[in-house]
Amino acid sequence: MIWDFIQNQILGMKWLNKLIGDGLGKIGLDISDRLGGSIQFFIYDVIKITLLLCVLIYLISYIQSYFPPERSKKILGKFHGIGANCIAALLGTVTPFCSCSSIPLFIGFTSAGLPLGVTFSFLISSPMVDLGSLVLLMSIFGTKVAIIYVIIGLLIAVVGGTLIEKMHMEKYVADFILKANAVDIDSPELSQKERLSYAKGQVITTFRKVFPYILLGVAIGAVIHNWIPATWIETVLGSKNPFGVILATLVGVPMYADIFGTIPVAEALLAKGARLGTILSFMMAVTTLSLPSLIMLKKAVKSRLLATFIAICVIGIILVGYFFNMIQLLL
Repeated sequence: MIWDFIQNQILGMKWLNKLIGDGLGKIGLDISDRLGGSIQFFIYDVIKITLLLCVLIYLISYIQSYFPPERSKKILGKFHGIGANCIAALLGTVTPFCSCSSIPLFIGFTSAGLPLGVTFSFLISSPMVDLGSLVLLMSIFGTKVAIIYVIIGLLIAVVGGTLIEKMHMEKYVADFILKANAVDIDSPELSQKERLSYAKGQVITTFRKVFPYILLGVAIGAVIHNWIPATWIETVLGSKNPFGVILATLVGVPMYADIFGTIPVAEALLAKGARLGTILSFMMAVTTLSLPSLIMLKKAVKSRLLATFIAICVIGIILVGYFFNMIQLLL
């Protein structure tokens, strides 16, 4: 009962949804019709996601202050083989929220001489399974789904990095990275006040960058939730379409958003009858393989390595989607 309260009232903020509905009713809006329902969905999700965004970024940025790039390099350098891939994937959970922010760190790690497979495990994990995604997924899909999602996301990162390592693709990294001279300078130890100030600054910076995508995602979610018939969603992304997972993955790849922008869309799709695995595949594709991040990555690696990275991620995401669709009833 305590955990249900945390999930529904603290993470899900059901009280806020009711409060907004009551308020809209008092000014004459009928939340049972499309317009009123859309307005309620929009206001509720914008406030809920913004509050979660600020709290999560503050907490995660505080943790991140203990893992600057130089320290992360040293940590990764102490491990070898698949153990290094596992540590890299775990470090990815406390790094930036979107794939574009992860690529400069990936370039720095590769320039420092870390194994290519290890740096790719980090690159896959960072946008896909950060700590923020765990909490946000818990607020929508529940604890079991969120934990399994994170575990499988880490597995994709480890397996993907290991495969790239076994294929010996170092020659497909851009020459300027291979020839770069790593500068190993320890970051100064931060005081408690400086860590808190850093976390506050990260909240402000990330909020300014992410908020437009939250508004766009919530607007799309409101349209799906209140204007698109459930039968349409079920036909395209429901159990009757065996290719729904593949379609959702391919649609998600060219988009640019992070977990905060995709949550309201996922929430609306789930309410309309889309399969759980199909929704998660869409979210993984958007956060891991956005078009802007692939354009940035193309500057750092050659076409063959880029294509291998995309193929590994797409295949892994599709397999995850079908897996969750199979076990949905058990969850």
